[in-house]
Amino acid sequence: MSDQRLGQQSRSFHNLETRVSAQRSTPMETSVQTAADERTGGCLCGKVRYRVTRDPRVHYCHCDMCRRATGSAFAVLGWVPAASLTWLGGRPAYRRSSPIARRSFCRACGTPLTLCYDTARNEIALHVGTFDNPEGLEPHYNYGSSQRLGWVCCGIDLPHRDTQQRW
Repeated sequence: MSDQRLGQQSRSFHNLETRVSAQRSTPMETSVQTAADERTGGCLCGKVRYRVTRDPRVHYCHCDMCRRATGSAFAVLGWVPAASLTWLGGRPAYRRSSPIARRSFCRACGTPLTLCYDTARNEIALHVGTFDNPEGLEPHYNYGSSQRLGWVCCGIDLPHRDTQQRW
């Protein structure tokens, strides 16, 4: 594909993102956690299921650790108080993904489910793609921005936060 055509596609995508961002709420409005209707989710095979009773704080994560853990260009994580998460039926397996965090996954199908930092055990992140209805769980900022791959265009108009950790 020519550089000119790539530039046109990038500008078109940016224009679309600009229109969509005009419909988003401000970051201040999304930082307050309120009681939510119950949300459920689980792994691909259905053996591990969960329920949360709080609205997640959702962001894109571009850090090396999340990229490698998901096998994707970035992760989309929804953070909730750990006390608001209940496992229904099967329980996930856990593994240490770095010196500072551990992750859970389904033993049967391998679906990545959670991320929990050692220093913040009162909060847990769920992979947004594992929610039964992820449509309303839109990311409101980027994390690990300095590690973002140059060709990733989603959320470019959102606030950026960084991390010093690299794996």
